[in-house]
Amino acid sequence: MKRKFFVGAALAALGMQPHVSHAETFKVEMAAPGATQALEGRLILIIAASDKTEPRFQVDSSFDGAQIFGVNVEGYKKGEVRGIDGTVLGYPGRSLADVPAGTYTVQAVLHKYDTYNLSNGKVVKLPAARGAGQNWRKEPGNIISKPIKVDFDPKRPGEIKLALTDVLPPIAEPKDSEFIRHFKFKSPSLSKFWGRDVFINGHVLVPKDFDKHPEARYPLAIFHGHFPADFGGFRTTPPDPDLKCEPSRRFINESCYNRTEQQEAYDFYKKWTSPDFPRMLIVEIDHSNPYYDDSYAVNSANIGPYGDAITYEFIPALEAKFRGIGAGWSRFLYGGSTGGWEALAAQVFYPDEYNGAFAACPDPIDFRQMMVTNIYEDKNAYWRIGPFGRVAKPGKRDYLGHISHTIEDENRWELVLGDKTRSGAQWDVWEAVYSPMGEDGYPKRIWNKETGEIDPAVAQYWKENYDLRHILERDWKTLGPKLQNKIHIYVGDMDNFYLNNAVYLMEDFLKKTDPPYGGEVTYGDRDEHCWNGDPTLPNSVSRLRYNSMYVEKMLKRMETSAPPGADLKSWRYR
Repeated sequence: MKRKFFVGAALAALGMQPHVSHAETFKVEMAAPGATQALEGRLILIIAASDKTEPRFQVDSSFDGAQIFGVNVEGYKKGEVRGIDGTVLGYPGRSLADVPAGTYTVQAVLHKYDTYNLSNGKVVKLPAARGAGQNWRKEPGNIISKPIKVDFDPKRPGEIKLALTDVLPPIAEPKDSEFIRHFKFKSPSLSKFWGRDVFINGHVLVPKDFDKHPEARYPLAIFHGHFPADFGGFRTTPPDPDLKCEPSRRFINESCYNRTEQQEAYDFYKKWTSPDFPRMLIVEIDHSNPYYDDSYAVNSANIGPYGDAITYEFIPALEAKFRGIGAGWSRFLYGGSTGGWEALAAQVFYPDEYNGAFAACPDPIDFRQMMVTNIYEDKNAYWRIGPFGRVAKPGKRDYLGHISHTIEDENRWELVLGDKTRSGAQWDVWEAVYSPMGEDGYPKRIWNKETGEIDPAVAQYWKENYDLRHILERDWKTLGPKLQNKIHIYVGDMDNFYLNNAVYLMEDFLKKTDPPYGGEVTYGDRDEHCWNGDPTLPNSVSRLRYNSMYVEKMLKRMETSAPPGADLKSWRYR
């Protein structure tokens, strides 16, 4: 009853009345073998117009994504049935009454929650990271129903029955090879915070003849970004001659983009093993956690001290194992989007531990442009509101400005996937990373998820702790001398998520710093997400070359900044 009251109130706040009478409902039975214990989590119902793939793989926040509904479940045992009816909030349609009559493919997924007893005494229920990077569609242990075809009519009374029968299997850990090694590290600080063992995993690309040169000590490049199943973009064989071409949905001129990806990965292998390429280590880090596919590599009230854990625990241990030089002048950061923000944030928060950040298309680095919202001055995150009218704020565009969804759309999509900041999606992870913890143990909302009304107190907390432009401007007297020549930012001026807006504001500040910042801020003309600084190549190609495009700048920086007697030779073997 509480859930029904909440959803009805949410719909009313959005100007909608819940449709509850004479609509078909869905009944979902727990029927998985071995599901004898009471389970809890988020029960997600998916209604798809296409049967080309399973409905769970068609869920997206864009206007053409599958229809979804979500409810919390507790004590869910084998043989028990839970219902989804016209009171349950959905996306894109707000209720079952908004789904047109028709024939659809439907599927249900239970995204399981675990209980966490945090070190501060709070108890929270969250989905554990179990090997799929917080992708509820694939996360091992989640339970799914088999897709079925249904004839649905919201005006017709009746029930449609589904059965959760299949438990998603474990995902095998990647194996070591000549060039790619794996490092699993138990973090003391994170394990204490979460009240259970927490591991950070590194996928390490080692140089040619790594095992033949025990005397060499190597610089380290940290490639920040979303959850990596393994080290990506590296292939020791030419493209598969029998590869079936798959066009890119994003790059319309790429009719066989999977072949392009394989060719670029193979070309990087040839470059990596060539005589003149510097021998170094590159690591991609798996720091997936109960809120998202990575932690944003900073300390957080809700996610834990990941910044310190990565910088002071994980990286020194990795360098000890793989013979890294182990000094700040020999470490570099780069990445795009989430990884771009992480690279810049780690450089700002740990200025002596890294020697340069190359941040491509970074998530908002000035919260006066949180995509298109000034969280300090705007009253509402979803709407520009005038005395007599309002207009929706856009959430995603292409390079022509065509909009696929609004900010309200994406936030409601997340709310359907999980309440209490548990969707595992973009706005929720910003909230999980940047917000203070609430009394209930979950992140405080930056804005009302139903209405978009911004909480100025939470916004101020974001500003003082995570607004990178504000922090740099506030602390430049002490940070500036440590960050000279270390900040490099690249973004397309038609970034799909309006991330260029915050970069403009950051650039305005950096242009007037004293001492001068000494880095670079560059823009790609009409380039989308995630342009990373090469104006000579299409974005579809340059985005596949992160691991080589900043190397020359890293080398120059090391040569000019390494302390006297530093090792600049042992790792330059041919």
